[in-house]
Order: sequence, then C-alpha cells, then structure tokens
Amino acid sequence: MPLKGKAIMIVWHDIRQGSEPDYHLWHTREHMPERLAVRGFLRGRRGVDWNRDRHRYLTLYEGESIGTFGSPEYLRRLNNPTPWTLRTQPTFYNFIRCACVLAASIGRGVGGAMATIRVPFNGVDDAGFRALAQPLAEEIIELEGVSAVHLAVARPDVTGAKTRETELRGMTRDDIFDAVIMIDGIGRRELDRLDAKIMGRLRARGLSIDPAEAAIYDMAFCLDATD
Repeated sequence: MPLKGKAIMIVWHDIRQGSEPDYHLWHTREHMPERLAVRGFLRGRRGVDWNRDRHRYLTLYEGESIGTFGSPEYLRRLNNPTPWTLRTQPTFYNFIRCACVLAASIGRGVGGAMATIRVPFNGVDDAGFRALAQPLAEEIIELEGVSAVHLAVARPDVTGAKTRETELRGMTRDDIFDAVIMIDGIGRRELDRLDAKIMGRLRARGLSIDPAEAAIYDMAFCLDATD
C-alpha cells in the first residue's frame, strides 16, 4: 500500500497575500518536521496550485491509525504553538481540515502531482462508498499517467476539538465533505488529460461530484518521519 499507515489528515487552505514566502519557510523547516515528530505521524507532503484563487495549498499527513490525529501527544502540540507558528497561523484562511480512514490505497510512490476530489454522500452512503472504493481504485490506476489511487472516509469527530492553533486561524471546517479521493500522477499535465475520464468513472459508480470540489496540486515538499 503506497500510503503509510491506515489513516490520513488532509488540509486545504490559502495564505494571505505577502505572507507566502514566510509560510513556505515555516512549513518546510519547522511545521512539518514538528508534526512528524509526533508518534504515529509517518509522512507529510505539501502541494500547491499557483493558478487557484481558493484552496491554493494542500497538505497531506499519513498516520499509523485514526487515533494518531486525536492523540494526547498531538493535542498537546496543537495547544502549545511555537513563536513562529503564532506568527504564521493567523495568515491562514479558507481552511478545510479532516482526519480520514483509508478505504483503499493502491499503487507505488509519491507522484509529481496529486488530484484531490471531495465527495459528498449523495449517491451512496458510508457502507456503499467503502464497498466501491477498492474496485474504483483498481479502475482508475489503469489510466495512463496514474501512479497511485487512495480513497478515504472523513472522520470529523477526530479533528473537531478546539485548540490554541484553531483559535489562531479562525474558522476551520472539519465537516465539509464525507469522503476524499486522491490520485497521484506523473505530473499535472497527465492528470489534466485524465480529468474527464476520472469524473466519468466516479459518476458511473453513483458518486455526485461538484467540479469545484476537485483540484490538482503540484508536489512542493515531501518528508518522512525517518528523514
């Protein structure tokens, strides 16, 4: 399985104009290494789409289990932000974050770009999504240019706790989607070419997808807990 562990934390957000250079340094040099020092955090990556006006940034953490993202150790970290974090977090906006349990994950490695699709349970329910996850992943990975496919079910109850960091950011949405589909590709060009085919396969499985909930991110940084 290409994603390490059995759960993920996925985040989309924007950064206020003028604060992006400091955000990049903070996220690369302090924030992601700090998160990966928490027991159960296994790998993190950051993506960006410079052409997007909303949800320009993607962060994905791979965790040992869903409990990793609600653990006392992680909550202590959230309630004790560093001075650099105190300065950076108020620059976040349009913030969506949720812990999720993996329903399927196949393929190999980390792609040069990742497509993310937030899914509402309109056409299916939780059990129905879990049942279609593996066959859908196997269908999508056969498309040329796809290197890995991951499907996960949202668990907003795990990430809904109010902490010092959430106070710094302002509004955080943890319950805006029911499931997420992540597709690693060779690069943006390859995933762009596959957009219509992927959406067709999702709709054929009864998933109701709003195009506004889909995006493609170039990978900007990736770090393993062992690095």
